[in-house]
Amino acid sequence: MPLKIAIVGRPNVGKSTLFNRLAGRKLAIVDDLPGVTRDRKFATGRLGDIDLELIDTAGFEDVTDESLEARMRRQTELAIEEADLILFVMDSREGVAPMDVVFGELLRKSSNPVILLANKAEGRQGDDGTLDAFRLGFGEPIPVSAEHGEGMADLYAAVLAMAPEAGEDEDEGGEKPVQLAIVGRPNAGKSTLVNRLIGEERLLTGPEAGITRDSIPVDWVWDDRAIRLVDTAGLRRKAKVQQKLEKLSTHDTIRAITFAEVVLLVMDATHPLEIQDLQIADLVEREGRALVFVLAKWDLVEDPQARLKELQEEVSRKLPQVRGAPMIALSAETGRNIDRLMPAVFKAHTDWSTKVKTRDLNDWLAMAVQRHPPPAVNGRRVRPKYIAQTKARPPTFVLFASRASQLPDSYRRYLIHSIRESFDLPGVPVRLTVKSGANPYADGEARSSGPSRTAPRKVKAAGKGGNKKPTVGKKPVGAKPAKPARPKSSGFGGSKAKPSRPRPVSGRKTPARPSTRRS
Repeated sequence: MPLKIAIVGRPNVGKSTLFNRLAGRKLAIVDDLPGVTRDRKFATGRLGDIDLELIDTAGFEDVTDESLEARMRRQTELAIEEADLILFVMDSREGVAPMDVVFGELLRKSSNPVILLANKAEGRQGDDGTLDAFRLGFGEPIPVSAEHGEGMADLYAAVLAMAPEAGEDEDEGGEKPVQLAIVGRPNAGKSTLVNRLIGEERLLTGPEAGITRDSIPVDWVWDDRAIRLVDTAGLRRKAKVQQKLEKLSTHDTIRAITFAEVVLLVMDATHPLEIQDLQIADLVEREGRALVFVLAKWDLVEDPQARLKELQEEVSRKLPQVRGAPMIALSAETGRNIDRLMPAVFKAHTDWSTKVKTRDLNDWLAMAVQRHPPPAVNGRRVRPKYIAQTKARPPTFVLFASRASQLPDSYRRYLIHSIRESFDLPGVPVRLTVKSGANPYADGEARSSGPSRTAPRKVKAAGKGGNKKPTVGKKPVGAKPAKPARPKSSGFGGSKAKPSRPRPVSGRKTPARPSTRRS
């Protein structure tokens, strides 16, 4: 079993940087602004030959009211309780701060072992702070630099000495978890929905907009199916995203959509299908992911039946590319209709993974062409010939047709909508590529791929005698080259050449040759 480690400390001491270093990739958002991390973030990592399960926590604040900082502190306390080993991080450049002392008192009440790390200790700038850390009472501090990777060997030795004995690894059989991303505008109820699904207060929630900053993965099991829920930060319009931190959160959300299989688009039921909601749905379709619309806060809507029908018609009109995608109206606060969500998710996932037989596809193609033939372009009709599915997730098809480049986009959309209707794939993004084979008899195309050959040039004799000058002219293909004339024999052992009449070549007169007859 991997060793579960919680990385704790006050704000802006480098916890998320160390988390990324041990995880081996940049998973947590890192910024100079204190308090970037708010939720607990889990990841797997490795330190030497030790497998780790890492928990990144929010900066510890000494508050106990109902504020956001107090809720962040409770998340940190939960991480301390469930961890096997605690890495207490302090800033060696600033030395021991009063908040470090308060947090040290809290850690001493825990039964878990604690390793003190003096971060930002590259060079000699943190020597004084490292020596000052002895008064926290956790033994000798380990100077490290999470940014530059210094001190990892000393950290490995300390973890190996203090870690409890790990049990044998359990074989995790079964299929891979379904990747489910939850996206939407800020304050739409995404984190509340995740907490309701898993049955615990795993994520920070509240009336404040934009609480979630990182993409937080949560492993969950529903009906014996492994699921990885990914809660994301709210997406605002691009023109309104100005701060660097919000840009990082937006990039993290888009990355979660890219790696998801099914995307839940959570919308506030009191004002759904705004411009940003439509843009997010279009992004999900372009990424080729299965889409499920979720109308949160449905308990605040009057006349729910008529309102739901109206919204379904609006989606079909404004987003024809995802026509038929399931729409679930629920209330995460009260749990109303929450049991309808996961069946719709797995129905969308099954449709997204559909593979259609080639025979059925070609039977459908004949029917679709007969019902609505392709239009004629420049007096010549495009003729579909054959169709096959090349892959699933999303379903991708290749159609072979004559003059494929001239097939109108309107007819391509007709074929895609007909595929969805005929094979029961509502709302699934369908990819259709139209190709045509090369025509060897078309203009400008050669039969063979080798170099082209030209016909031999025709040689014309200048005269019947020995003086011959070639003239350039065309010769039909397949004709044999002319043989040079041989002088006639007189029959008495000698050859007799008749004088030839001079012929003009290229418009120029040639003088006659003198006679060679013997006197």
